[in-house]
Order: sequence, then C-alpha cells, then structure tokens
Amino acid sequence: MRDLFPPTTIKVKLNTDDGINNEIERKTAHNINKYYRKTEEEIDRRIKELNYEWDTERVLELNFASIVLISSLLGLLGNKKWMALSGITSVFMIQHSLQGWCPPLPIIRRMGIRTAVEITKEKEALRKLKSLK
Repeated sequence: MRDLFPPTTIKVKLNTDDGINNEIERKTAHNINKYYRKTEEEIDRRIKELNYEWDTERVLELNFASIVLISSLLGLLGNKKWMALSGITSVFMIQHSLQGWCPPLPIIRRMGIRTAVEITKEKEALRKLKSLK
C-alpha cells in the first residue's frame, strides 16, 4: 500500500523522469549560487518572488478545473459527449492526488514547474545564505 500511495512531499518527484528532476535541481542550485554575492535586500526580493511562484499542484489544479469547466459548458450547450471529458479529467485528478502522476505532469515538469517542496528548499537556502552575511 505504501508504494501505491507515496508520501505527498515526494509523489511528483517520484513520478518525474530523473533527467528532468536533475535539471530542476541544477537550476535551483544555480539560482541559489547567483545570490551568493547579492545583498540582503536582493535576497529578500528573490524570496518574495518565490512566494508567488506557481508550483505543480497549482498549475495542475488550474489545468484540471479549466478542462472540467469548458467540457461541462460544451456538454450543456452543445454535444453531451463533451461530458465524458469532465469524467476522464476527474479520474486523472484522483490519480494525481493519490499517486502523484497524471498525463499533464511530464509536460509541466519539462516546463520547469517545481513542486512546493522544491521552491521551499530554495527559499530556505537563501535564508541561510542571508544569515551568513
């Protein structure tokens, strides 16, 4: 049962290609290193930017909700067959919430969209960097 339902904090990472995970980690490390010689104010600005960065969950929620809304409207106003897309999308939402995978996830990760945990790691590293100044 544990393997079927991975921990929430790592479910997306477990379902992402290692190469994509490595690239996201490399970019995060690069972001942190860029701020090594920056001022505290610049680090604070970056942390504030990170507070508004969209994570995988937010992107997927918007994606799923948009598909359900559009397919429901098309089903109500036009061909009822569009309702099937709402149902299929709901199944993928459930699958993602339980297992951390759904069809749009690989695309979203290839776009460099990070998980909340990955964003938080960068913020924590920047806070530590700031405390050393």
